[in-house]
Amino acid sequence: MSTTEDRSSDASWTAGTGSADTKLEVIVIPVSDVDRAKEFYGRLGWRLDADRAVGDNFRLIQFTPAGSGCSVQFGTNLTAAEPGSAQALLLTVTDIEAARDELVRRGVAVSEVFHCAAGTACRFRDGDGVFQRVSGPAPDHTSYSSFTSFSDPDGNGWLLQEVTARLPGRVDPAATSFGSASDLASAMVRAALAHGQHEKRIGRADRDWPDWYAAYMVAEQAGTELPT
Repeated sequence: MSTTEDRSSDASWTAGTGSADTKLEVIVIPVSDVDRAKEFYGRLGWRLDADRAVGDNFRLIQFTPAGSGCSVQFGTNLTAAEPGSAQALLLTVTDIEAARDELVRRGVAVSEVFHCAAGTACRFRDGDGVFQRVSGPAPDHTSYSSFTSFSDPDGNGWLLQEVTARLPGRVDPAATSFGSASDLASAMVRAALAHGQHEKRIGRADRDWPDWYAAYMVAEQAGTELPT
């Protein structure tokens, strides 16, 4: 049986091959106090999409994180799961330290930035061996390797993961998009730094820098080979 990693590197298992799109739309999380949860998620700066009730026995609240294609719902009689049982809910950011600083400014209790002594298993718990957390971002800010965490008032656990370059097969190379202006700006900064090294290598100013920037940003997001 193929693993997820096998399929991700298989050119036949990519977006846009004729399969029907099945986009993750909503995650339902269990909470004990709906109004308290609404205040917390609003404080994160997430967009409030809906707050609807039917009598006293049903209420649905939906928030969408900035730049996200997937939303979060909670409320009354939405799920039988135990409040606080949702864990390792993963959000991606392009600058882990800036994202943490913003949470702190919003009054959210958030962990320090950390990376794993080996692999990425420590994002789920702190311990020994592959679960050992190391203070600070990953060396050279390697994509997928730096984290910070926080919880809502019920203890539902969220993780922020820094992703700047996608693994091959995770993004349709025919489509490039950015979830927010800040994500686009961060991509442009990384392209500018890489382009500066490119100009040093060629020994002159590159008049075709817009094309180089575009090629770099597309390749970085698709996880393909970067221009040099």
